[in-house]
Amino acid sequence: MAEANEYDGIILGGGHNGLILQAYLARAGLRTLTVEKNPRVGGGLATVEDNLHPGFRHNIHAVFLEGLSARPWYRDLQLESHGVRTVRPTLNLALIQRSGRALRWYLDLNQTCASIAEFSKKDAQTWRRIAEDYREMVDKIVDPELASPPLSRDKKRPFLERSTLGRKYLEIEALTPREFVESHFDNLTVRALLLHLCVAHELDIHAPNQGLVIPSLIVHSPRAELAVGGSAVVAQGLRRAVEAAGGEIWEGQKIRAITVEQGRATGIELADGRRIKARAFVASSLNPHQTLQELVGMDKLNPMARVGLRAYLYQIVGPLFGVHLSLNEPPRYAARGTHPDVDQAFLTILGLDSPDQIYGLHAQFGRGELASRKILWGATPTAFDPSQAPPGKHTAFMWEKVPYLLSGRAENWDQAKLTRLGEILEYWRSFAPNLTEGVILRHLAHSPLDTERHLPNMARGDPGVGWLGVEQRGINRPFPGIPPYHTGVVGLYLCGACTHPGGNITGLPGYNAARAIAEDLKLTPWWNPPSLEALWSSLP
Repeated sequence: MAEANEYDGIILGGGHNGLILQAYLARAGLRTLTVEKNPRVGGGLATVEDNLHPGFRHNIHAVFLEGLSARPWYRDLQLESHGVRTVRPTLNLALIQRSGRALRWYLDLNQTCASIAEFSKKDAQTWRRIAEDYREMVDKIVDPELASPPLSRDKKRPFLERSTLGRKYLEIEALTPREFVESHFDNLTVRALLLHLCVAHELDIHAPNQGLVIPSLIVHSPRAELAVGGSAVVAQGLRRAVEAAGGEIWEGQKIRAITVEQGRATGIELADGRRIKARAFVASSLNPHQTLQELVGMDKLNPMARVGLRAYLYQIVGPLFGVHLSLNEPPRYAARGTHPDVDQAFLTILGLDSPDQIYGLHAQFGRGELASRKILWGATPTAFDPSQAPPGKHTAFMWEKVPYLLSGRAENWDQAKLTRLGEILEYWRSFAPNLTEGVILRHLAHSPLDTERHLPNMARGDPGVGWLGVEQRGINRPFPGIPPYHTGVVGLYLCGACTHPGGNITGLPGYNAARAIAEDLKLTPWWNPPSLEALWSSLP
């Protein structure tokens, strides 16, 4: 009989990736424990209540849950039976310009192309062609690759070179997102929108071997979903799935160390001195520096892991500054005079006119400077889910990409926060004039430094938990030379956003890591993960 403080597997960090991994392996029959330092699990799936105005719920990290209900783990873990429900607004995105023009992206392709044609008839035709011509490639190559442990290029290329579809994929894949956009679209607003979405997804528009990012965005249509009741509802649904499978969760527990004996991870030590044993594995959803440098110790790592850890990069164009409002009424945009439905857009982008605004961000943030021209994006969640505010009231927010090291120091955000909040409100009000002080009950600001303090795994305020350049993507994520999800320490795994395919609320790092651990433990998966070799061998 197992001791009380002995488990088959221990998961560090109760973000969505850790909970997904735990739910899969607990349901496979393993005795599992997740340890979370915060009072509640969820990580970026955080919903906080306005403590001065009860009933106003603000989602401070994750709101636009891309394709959530289509994720394999959402289905496998039966999240809807655990209380999770999402909505996907018909007008999923609107880019509003000062001129009053608005580029609108609907669930319906015909409506979207009609809106693009207001800017460029040629680009509208190109958009439709990409949506139709690339669908099979995205469905059969791109999406399965994201939902599988990655293959090396040496293994991947022979499979894909056998088919016409695979050869086309390899040709397009080599491009950067910027190269794809500039070679296919002429209108500056259309280009700016697509490149901004890359940046919002924590992707580097200048990095090669990401040429399929843009076609994937277009093929999938906009698929941002809102969790009814707030993003934390998804975390609680995952919690219930874990507990239904017999998994345990300890909250409010700080970890002092991962115990390593004779090169193998054997458990953890908590801050209060308790030691918890792991018979089979320890999996961490924390970032590589937290896991390996702080909790294991550099002296216990192999040379490749030490080199990889020292070289690991976080994103320069990653951190966000957020302004969250508790409101008497929703924002009403001046552009509604021309486009009456813009107030019903889920994701709203303000101030984006040219791709030059995006091209300059790396240099500006590298110098610790704010963007020379503001680009804001956000939403009014209560327009689609009234439960996130008291009856007749609303919440809304706007995000802005900003440097982590403001004028050279992250601590400068503590002094600059209120000033920047005021500047963003003034800019937002120039598009939505009704946002007067009489309408705003309360405004809250959240800086990159606040993000790092709340969620230290998002080091340097990076929501993607690591740059997604070619050296840190796919088989190389997080480190070249070490198999994906492994660390070089036997029995110790990584399962968070620092692993393939990266950050955002996809759940795929946890989903893929569960498969890798199951294979190492010789467990037969109860689920049906895709086989890239089998799928790609039958491509047309």
